Amino acid sequence: MRRREFITLLGGAASTAWPLGARAQQQAAPTIGLLQIGAASSYDLLGFRQGLKEAGIIEGQNLTIEYRFANDDANRLPELATDLVRRRVRVIVSIASVAAVQAAMAATKTIPIVFGNGGDPVQQGVVASLNRPGGNVTGMTSMSAELVGKQLGILHELLPQAARFGVLSNPNSPLHEFIVRDVQTAATAIGATIEILATSTAAEIDAGLTSLVDERHIEGLLVSNDPLFIAQRVQLVGAAARYRLPAIYPFREQAKAGGLMSYGPDLANRDREVGHYVGRILNGESPAELPVLQSTKFEFVVNLNTAKALGLTFPPGRLAIADEVIE
Repeated sequence: MRRREFITLLGGAASTAWPLGARAQQQAAPTIGLLQIGAASSYDLLGFRQGLKEAGIIEGQNLTIEYRFANDDANRLPELATDLVRRRVRVIVSIASVAAVQAAMAATKTIPIVFGNGGDPVQQGVVASLNRPGGNVTGMTSMSAELVGKQLGILHELLPQAARFGVLSNPNSPLHEFIVRDVQTAATAIGATIEILATSTAAEIDAGLTSLVDERHIEGLLVSNDPLFIAQRVQLVGAAARYRLPAIYPFREQAKAGGLMSYGPDLANRDREVGHYVGRILNGESPAELPVLQSTKFEFVVNLNTAKALGLTFPPGRLAIADEVIE
């Protein structure tokens, strides 16, 4: 074999073995699509970008991202998903919205879809099984929708004399029926009454809480897992403060915004794992063979400033096991 032919063959073999980050200098950067139900301002993508970076992928260097935000209008999701398919993105990513994942699934059966959501993706019909998804969809579930019973128990522990609790849930969310079922079961176990506030827009939040407090006389509030409630956390926290209403939230970010307490998964870690999976798929792995990851770390965060404002004292044992105490 001639020396020039040997060098050419050797170079070709080496390039097929290089990871995506090394090959990017030799070929055009791949494009992925990010499909979100909320507005751009609703999402902190630092964890996702960190996961991509750890996989050797950096937006603007060896990756292009097409962003599509539905601005809390679920009816726009099919159109946005179809547009991403038309643009032939390599992967579609959706964080914090089952509806966005389902829109992407309806738009393509071949382009890999990676999600980072709450709830059980098998029950939602997103994957065939957690261990072997079997199709073009995989990702990570925080299982946050399944935590409402635990969250209600924590709230009741802080308010042992309370008998009536409000639950804020989005009726347009695929998780709504699971949340209502599970929280009602938990309420029955502790002898409490539940009032469901079905809210799908930011405009409905204040009026709905007024109704819960003035007409249905709730004594505590459970805010369920939904992108709308994360995006509107400042509005929710302000409304709860006005009504002097003790509330528990699913995510740290809501407690940091002034919420009384939160119990749920670490969103930054979830999003980081989503970034890892996108990197693995871009480097050639199949989503059908990547098991759905499940959150194993759940955080309990207490905002003592809010507790003092409400005149509440946490049980010493509960405070001692808090992952973070905001003072």
